[in-house]
Amino acid sequence: MALAFRNMLRTAARRMQVRGYADAPKGDEMALTFAAGNKVFFNKQVVKQIDVPSFSGSFGILPKHVPTLAVLRPGVVTVVENDGKQTKIFVSSGTITVNDDSSVQVLAEEAHPLESLDRSAAQEALSKAQSELNSAANERAKAEALIAVEVAEEVLKAASA
Repeated sequence: MALAFRNMLRTAARRMQVRGYADAPKGDEMALTFAAGNKVFFNKQVVKQIDVPSFSGSFGILPKHVPTLAVLRPGVVTVVENDGKQTKIFVSSGTITVNDDSSVQVLAEEAHPLESLDRSAAQEALSKAQSELNSAANERAKAEALIAVEVAEEVLKAASA
């Protein structure tokens, strides 16, 4: 009897662990909160889709996406609003959380709309970061300079788009 009960519990547990691909059935909503230290861009606003750059690869989020926690890499977050309008925001780093209830939180260290990026300032920042990398005296300085170079390269790429 105990063995039958144990097998029944295992079978039930396996069924609960099955996951499939996310889809976006009509009527489902996804609430987005997107904030950085300098500004709140979206505050529980319902949106259609969010495309994010992460260290495990860029990916898109639709309603009913599997719960996810990821680290943002420098790049552009694209938000497709319900009216089809696309908002593109550059992020330096941060986290993305997708919850069971289809709510999404993007928390960025720093974020700026693409139209506010200055290509010449980005080029200057890249040159400075590369110079700091070349003159790095220790591993810590080298690591900090590499991060600055990566962010500056992504800002330059976003500003040129």
